[in-house]
Amino acid sequence: MQTLPIGKIKSNPNNPRTIKDDKFFKLVQSLKDLPEMAKVRPVVVNQDMVVLGGNMRLKAMKEAGWKEVPVEVVDWDEDKQRQFIIKDNVGFGEWDWEMLANQWDVEQLEDWGLVIPSFDINADYADKNKEIDVDDLEGTMVLKLNYSEEEYWRVKEALLKIASTPEQAVFKLLGL
Repeated sequence: MQTLPIGKIKSNPNNPRTIKDDKFFKLVQSLKDLPEMAKVRPVVVNQDMVVLGGNMRLKAMKEAGWKEVPVEVVDWDEDKQRQFIIKDNVGFGEWDWEMLANQWDVEQLEDWGLVIPSFDINADYADKNKEIDVDDLEGTMVLKLNYSEEEYWRVKEALLKIASTPEQAVFKLLGL
């Protein structure tokens, strides 16, 4: 591991992960609260100083005003670099599904442990919904939908592609 000036490190323009504002600011704060975290989990870069792992951490470090970045420089072929990008991010952040669909091999992604949701916007989910008695509700109303865990995550991911919250996405879909 080595420490380099932050300006020498280049964000990866093909990074298929994103981070929402609230999570990004939590990451910035976590780096401010525990800067040592960066030394035990350095940003991983290739020989061209392009980030393979840690794009969001690099962005957060810039936001926090860091001048130097702990990095691990690797000398890997293109396939190993692409594989690392996916494997390093399987459990964290949010995926840019459009980029993954257009720039990545689905079979490789699945081999590397990424679960690719399939969501049919035309599917009939009416049988998953329970009727509610609106006369029994006061103030804020809650619409409860019953899904299996897998369906829940597929629906939530699809709604977050439309808007920043599932509630806003429903309004957009319904034209409200």
